[in-house]
Amino acid sequence: GACPLNVLNQKGTCAMLWVGLGNPGSSYAKNRHNVGFMVLDQIASDYSFSDWKLGKSSAEASGLIGGKKIRLLKPLAYMNRSGLPVAQSAHYYNIAPDNILVFHDDIDLGAGKLRIKQGGGHGGHNGLRDIDRHMGKDYWRVRIGVGRPDINQDVDKWVLSDFSKQERSDWLSALIEAISAECPRLTEMDMATFASKVAWRAPAPTGQNETKQGDENGL
Repeated sequence: GACPLNVLNQKGTCAMLWVGLGNPGSSYAKNRHNVGFMVLDQIASDYSFSDWKLGKSSAEASGLIGGKKIRLLKPLAYMNRSGLPVAQSAHYYNIAPDNILVFHDDIDLGAGKLRIKQGGGHGGHNGLRDIDRHMGKDYWRVRIGVGRPDINQDVDKWVLSDFSKQERSDWLSALIEAISAECPRLTEMDMATFASKVAWRAPAPTGQNETKQGDENGL
């Protein structure tokens, strides 16, 4: 099909840039803050993407989903410096913000919930804040709820701690698999159906504490 907004990269093919946020290194790999990396790994595996290619400040893989060229990008410059690698990749491949999706953790969504929107505030999320700084706010955000810590627990420590075994078996693995299974809808820009189908495949656990603002995202 036609590119959304007829955006072509320099190779003349339709391309989207899907970014996962996280921190580099094995000590962070299972953190709540790294759920964006986890999603990209699942997609790359499920759709037989190229091997990850390591650059100076990012890792990239590419492949086809639903006939569209998808470039996956993990910034490797730590969360609060995510913006430049994203902006550089978008510029290099000539991909407009409308065709950029960022998968990230969100402490203001109950664990296992997912929301998708274009633009809006960063809500204190350092990765989003830095992307906004380098390329504006018009990209899409896939907000993955990781829940809030107890009142007496530090938010930074919470997002930089690992998902528990129970979280993985209760909802995390199913949610990541559901995102990957339904992601062809993202290539068609059918964001609402994507979100509802993911929720159907991987219902969030009930009884989650959740703040009501909805626009605020974690660290």
